Amino acid sequence: MKNMLYKEFKLAMHPTSIIFLSLSAMMLIPNYPYYMTFFYTTLAIFFTCLSGRENHDIFYAMTLPIRKRDIVKSRFFLVTILQLAQIITAIPFAMIRRTFSLPGNLVGMDANIAFFGLSFLMLGLFNLVFFTAYYKDTDKVGKSFLMGTIVVTLFIIIAEASVHVVPFIKNYLDTKDPEFLAYKVVVLAAGIVLYIVLTLFSYHRSVRSFEALDL
Repeated sequence: MKNMLYKEFKLAMHPTSIIFLSLSAMMLIPNYPYYMTFFYTTLAIFFTCLSGRENHDIFYAMTLPIRKRDIVKSRFFLVTILQLAQIITAIPFAMIRRTFSLPGNLVGMDANIAFFGLSFLMLGLFNLVFFTAYYKDTDKVGKSFLMGTIVVTLFIIIAEASVHVVPFIKNYLDTKDPEFLAYKVVVLAAGIVLYIVLTLFSYHRSVRSFEALDL
């Protein structure tokens, strides 16, 4: 697996995956839907899979003395690392924003602890929808990404709208840290757990689909 992960980073990963990490600085933009930062992470995943299709990455991997499930596992490792890297690089910018005398985010959720918990959930949903579709037919990358994008878009709309219409979210979660810290930590923990569950479920379903796929 170490060699497969090395191959993912050296040969498979699209350059935009690294470039998009700098977009964590979007946390400093006033009145912006900050979930869009992690949409670019999903876009980098799409570019990686699309580039792999054009460069016959899976065909190359199939010629190696490995199991088909190892091909899926290495891609999930790459994706998870990229998603966690995006979140980790976003945290310092969210903390820097707190030092500015800026009003709260008028568009939706502020960049606080609860926001990162909800972002974990959003990425987990994307993994579930995109990869379970992608590994049923690795040639139809665009269709899989469209399905994942629809889910992410709906999530962003609902999450941002709820800040304005759901009193609990507006009064307790969409506040500056460390206000109502206990509620936010619960949301963060729940988001992380759901991300792990959704990603693992997506992985196991993807393995079954890919092993059944006639290449």
